[in-house]
Amino acid sequence: MRIADTSDLWWKQAVVYCVDVERFLDTDGNGIGDIAGLAERVDYLAELGVSCLWLMPFYPTPNRDDGYDITDFYGVDQRLGSFGDLVELVRTAQDRGLRVIADLVVNHTSDQHPWFRAARSSTDSPYREYYVWRADEPPDTAEKAVFPDKEGGIWTRDEITGHWYLHRFYRHQPDLNLNHPKVRDEIAKIVGFWLHLGLDGFRVDGIPQLLTLGQGDDFENRGGFTDPHGFLRSLRKFANRRNGRAALLGEVNLPYQQQLELFGTEDAGELTMIFDFVAMQNLYLALARQDAGPLAAALKNRPRIPQDAQWANFVRNHDELTLDQLSESEREEVFAAFGPEERMQVYGRGLTRRLPPMLQGDQQRIRMVYSLLFSLPGTPVLYYGEEIGMGENLAAEGRMAVRTPMQWTSGRNGGFSSAGAEDLSGPVVEGEFGPPNVNVADAKRDPHSLLHFVTGLSRRYRECTELAWGAAEVLDQPRREVLAHRCSWEGSAIVALHNLSAEPTTVPLRLPDEAEGTELLDLLGDGACALDADSSAELDLAGYGYRWLRVHRAHGPGTLPDVMTTVAGAGEP
Repeated sequence: MRIADTSDLWWKQAVVYCVDVERFLDTDGNGIGDIAGLAERVDYLAELGVSCLWLMPFYPTPNRDDGYDITDFYGVDQRLGSFGDLVELVRTAQDRGLRVIADLVVNHTSDQHPWFRAARSSTDSPYREYYVWRADEPPDTAEKAVFPDKEGGIWTRDEITGHWYLHRFYRHQPDLNLNHPKVRDEIAKIVGFWLHLGLDGFRVDGIPQLLTLGQGDDFENRGGFTDPHGFLRSLRKFANRRNGRAALLGEVNLPYQQQLELFGTEDAGELTMIFDFVAMQNLYLALARQDAGPLAAALKNRPRIPQDAQWANFVRNHDELTLDQLSESEREEVFAAFGPEERMQVYGRGLTRRLPPMLQGDQQRIRMVYSLLFSLPGTPVLYYGEEIGMGENLAAEGRMAVRTPMQWTSGRNGGFSSAGAEDLSGPVVEGEFGPPNVNVADAKRDPHSLLHFVTGLSRRYRECTELAWGAAEVLDQPRREVLAHRCSWEGSAIVALHNLSAEPTTVPLRLPDEAEGTELLDLLGDGACALDADSSAELDLAGYGYRWLRVHRAHGPGTLPDVMTTVAGAGEP
């Protein structure tokens, strides 16, 4: 690989870890996780193989939407710490080789933000145009509300002036008018401020809402947003002027063609990375059916993206596990398999569960899914606690079911906090997946734990440039339950096989562009096999089995590094 290809494109082969600071580690005993606690655990993340730390909102907030209702884009919520704590966290992370990115929430503010308080005070306020207003009563917009169980529409009448203001999310989160030059200038200042303070980019919240803000309901005549792509291009250019390594990771739950448009072009980039919601949702459909077909189809339909862009792959994030890119009947299949109870579902479009409980704690199946995550072409993203197999607490409302305290030990509150249970920022997971059975301390002592397995996958992924940089293809083979794919880069290649069924199988695989005698060397174990005269091989897979195979030719690219270690806990083929 040429160094020039990778020097400023760190996101192409990163391992991203999302942290909810409020629920990671409490150092002062008040029941709320804090920045100092996260700083104490940076070494743990470095040992896990994390190379990029993604911080959920830490800004000042009334906390009516778990920090996504922001009152000051330039501050640190005093419940979580100080500017000094944040700078120390960034410095510590950078010392260990980790980049740090943060949520950029610019679709809306809190209704307690000084801008909105000034805007609602008078129709003549200079901040009035920072938001989107209408004087006439709006039509019924109930179907456009992001949270239909909480809001009956996306316009709310403000009693002070009698006008209605726009809010795609909660009524206490008025939408910013991103079409206004002063608002764009403010956002540029926010981005520049945090990049100057040491961040290496942002996860950009709610891109679909940003795209549709200028459509329908005559928004464009009310100061609505009419040029989202122009906004993203200017944001990318500004960020890269301030920090040439800055990344923009977009939350884009849209079909592939619309995602492709948001990457921009080689000459005019927009988002740096985009979460592949399409592949994620089809992964769960494939798991429900024990048939790799839906995921294979999604990967085949992935569009080609600019060379400096990347897909972000994930199994779980901090919101509901949305399934809205699937058909109604497909969603019902996933609900039946992994969320049959009403309390496990939300808004009829997603699940409030984590992976281990959905798979009934089946360790082989869980490991197969994470092996698949790390082998998919792109950048893997982990949500805190995934590496140890945390579950959810369904007693918490909606998305909060998966925003539970991190489980460090088997002791009180999972070692998260010394406070009383009633003072914790979220309820601790109970039962089979709670701290007595799932925690970091025990996992670190067990060489066969999920933690050791995920750590091994992380390190192996960083050794396999093909997975991040290479061209990917789904390989033809007759086993419907098996996903076989190959990633190739600069003459070398990795083949990955994953069995989504509980039944063992043998996969007849043909690689017609490889010569007889080419070896397939196991990267997660010690096995190897050679291609025959027909460039074929038969490969055994256990039930829920997985194999990563380096294509090792007699001459040329494809040789192994001098030292390759076996991934702890890798199953036998």
